[in-house]
Amino acid sequence: MTTANEPSVVLDIQRNALWMRLNRPAAFNAITADVLDRLDEGLALAAHDPAVRVLVVTGAGRAFCVGADLKAIRAAGAAEPFLRRLNDTLNRLEACAKPVVAMVNGTTLAGGLELVLCCDLVVAARSARLGDGHARYGLLPGGGASARLPRAIGASRARYLLHTGDTWSAEAMRDAGLVHEVADDEALLPATQALVDALCARSPLAQQRLKALLHAGQDLDLPAALALEQAAMLEHQDSEDLHEGLAAFIEKREPRFTGR
Repeated sequence: MTTANEPSVVLDIQRNALWMRLNRPAAFNAITADVLDRLDEGLALAAHDPAVRVLVVTGAGRAFCVGADLKAIRAAGAAEPFLRRLNDTLNRLEACAKPVVAMVNGTTLAGGLELVLCCDLVVAARSARLGDGHARYGLLPGGGASARLPRAIGASRARYLLHTGDTWSAEAMRDAGLVHEVADDEALLPATQALVDALCARSPLAQQRLKALLHAGQDLDLPAALALEQAAMLEHQDSEDLHEGLAAFIEKREPRFTGR
């Protein structure tokens, strides 16, 4: 457990990225109300700081996150308020205008998987294991796994994971489409940092508009999604970042984006 002097989630801005590290290693980074408070604090910080272009979520110790702290929930005597808070925070993470990267460093279960499902890109350690796990204990998902997992890896694979409660390797999750990159354990941080640096070098405005298009388009039919894309491009064509990108291409140099 963290001490009074150690936050349950460490917030650290490095090189235009806000790193949010779950910091309850003795409890395998199980989610409490305080963890949700700290994640909300990080999301608010990122939303109001234009210097932050990318967010990273990871965990301290041997686990990324094993889900809700069931002992804390039982001690509180009521699950409903916690589940509302959990979903509010996860929805806020998923709706974050800026790209969110999950650096999955170890065991990822239940609410931990639901946390990953709300991120845009996922880099996982080769030793990581990911799954839902609720079925093993007679529980149901409460943070969106039944809705988001089929959308991420397909209905057939999701049914298997949800009904069995099994975990899959990082490689299997990459093949299924949830994990985007698998790195050897000792190379996880450098691999994630390389991805974060690449994202930070892109136009912040284009990244945010692209994310909005992807989120909105998945719930539209093809003609409507195409029309939305065209409208976004017409709006984007007068942006400073677009003109800077074209100038950099012509001048054969790296662009210097400002997010305007």
